[in-house]
Amino acid sequence: MSKIPKDAYTGRGTNENPTNRFQQYSYGIDEEYLHSDDYVAPQTRFIDIHPKSIVNKVISPDVGMDYSLNPYQGCEHGCTYCYARLTHEYWGYSPGVDFEQIIMVKQNAAELLKATFQKKTWKVKPIVLSGNTDCYQPCEKKYGITRALLEVFLEHRHPVGIITKNVLIKRDFDIVAELAKQKLITVYISITTLNEALRRKLEPRTATSKRKLELVAQLTELGVPVTVMASPIIPALNDHEIIGIAKAAAEHGAANFHAHVVRLMGPNETIFENWLADHFPDRKDKVMNQLKAMHGGKTGNSNFGDRMRGTGSFANNIRQQRALAKKKFFPNAQQHELRCDLFRRPSVGGQLGLFD
Repeated sequence: MSKIPKDAYTGRGTNENPTNRFQQYSYGIDEEYLHSDDYVAPQTRFIDIHPKSIVNKVISPDVGMDYSLNPYQGCEHGCTYCYARLTHEYWGYSPGVDFEQIIMVKQNAAELLKATFQKKTWKVKPIVLSGNTDCYQPCEKKYGITRALLEVFLEHRHPVGIITKNVLIKRDFDIVAELAKQKLITVYISITTLNEALRRKLEPRTATSKRKLELVAQLTELGVPVTVMASPIIPALNDHEIIGIAKAAAEHGAANFHAHVVRLMGPNETIFENWLADHFPDRKDKVMNQLKAMHGGKTGNSNFGDRMRGTGSFANNIRQQRALAKKKFFPNAQQHELRCDLFRRPSVGGQLGLFD
């Protein structure tokens, strides 16, 4: 496993590249060069790919979505705990630094979405952007794939949800406003902490919490239902912030609030534990022990129902805090149903089906 010196660069969530579990051979940086004065940290690479499909059926009952769509694979945000890191191994890369600096760009995403809507078998249900990696990560400013997708959703009047922890969505307010008028969009904003020092370490390339709260207010003014997610909750790091985040979200106009516990699977456990050793050595054992107490002695589990809720006293405490936060600050919160009856199916020739 290559471990890049911490002072070689800044702005990454991790400085290591665990071996890919699915490859017989692994690669790394020569140790002598790695620690020499000549070492230059690799820059982010963007690789164009052209998948054959773009909409993913979601079978998990825990996440509240039927379909997801991810314009990018890999994410520049660098969230240390991110469950999507593991999916990078399927592409032949490491879930460590590779996940943050080797980004695959799905250039034909908008065309594939149109083709999906063209199918007579397509049943209209909301599609959520960012089920895996953030559709508004920094490279979206250059590629504009998410904007192109929103144009397709608006053209065909199809409902869409967006999950993000960035504020680049403001660039697309013109499209978002039109979708909101027709009750075709909802947005989920992830705010993990109000502590800026913690955010810079935990999620180094995301927007500040102040800017995200301002975004909540701006989206609300546009008529967009916004849910703030205090997720993931990490014991002994941000579990004490649930009430504070909920209060701030309500004050900025959020319509709903949610929180779920962190879970670390496979190499994510080592990546996160080493991150704790680097940044919070005084509480590393406490965090890991409480985390394991929420997942039956492990740092995560894959069981539907429990995997994002956890079990045991620590998990119960988090659920009670969340329930209290919702009762106090979101007493009338409800799920916003998006309209599915406005859909216009494109014909084979590309024209909208006027009589569908």
